[in-house]
Amino acid sequence: MKTVVLFKSKSGFTKRYASWISEELHADLIDMTAKRVDVNTLLTYDTIIYGGGLYASGIHGVKFIIANANKLTEKKLIVFATGVAPARKDVVHEVRDKNIPSDLRDNVSFFYLRGGFDFTKLTPIDKILMTLLKWKITIKKRLKIKLVQDENGMLAAYSMPVDYTRKRNIRQLVLTAEGQG
Repeated sequence: MKTVVLFKSKSGFTKRYASWISEELHADLIDMTAKRVDVNTLLTYDTIIYGGGLYASGIHGVKFIIANANKLTEKKLIVFATGVAPARKDVVHEVRDKNIPSDLRDNVSFFYLRGGFDFTKLTPIDKILMTLLKWKITIKKRLKIKLVQDENGMLAAYSMPVDYTRKRNIRQLVLTAEGQG
């Protein structure tokens, strides 16, 4: 079975997971941030795994896979997202439902892998957006509006980067790719 792991990573957390998955499955690894991929290239693979970081609950770059899903119906499709929030069921379902259309959910296996947050690795535009989010959370805190756990975690992460990537987090995804999950 020929497998490819495609990914887009802005701060390195998705790239780390993609590399681990590629190693475990002896799969080709393609960084779509650096290389343009044509759907015809994907037709040469049996299993296609795509990973992207979360930005405003959207998976970075997943639209390429979704737009070409009708051409990949005979392939095993797996999508994973990385984000800083804990992998709670409500988070996983929200991300899946926002990014994988309902008519594709039976054909696309979805995984959420907890990544991390490092403000210093963001692009200038992402720094602006995240600063706006920080201000919003800070204002909420000053107004004594109760913050949810994820908001408290984000405030703490601005001053000290956090990394929740663990190789063991890919186990179920790897088993699914191998047909055992």
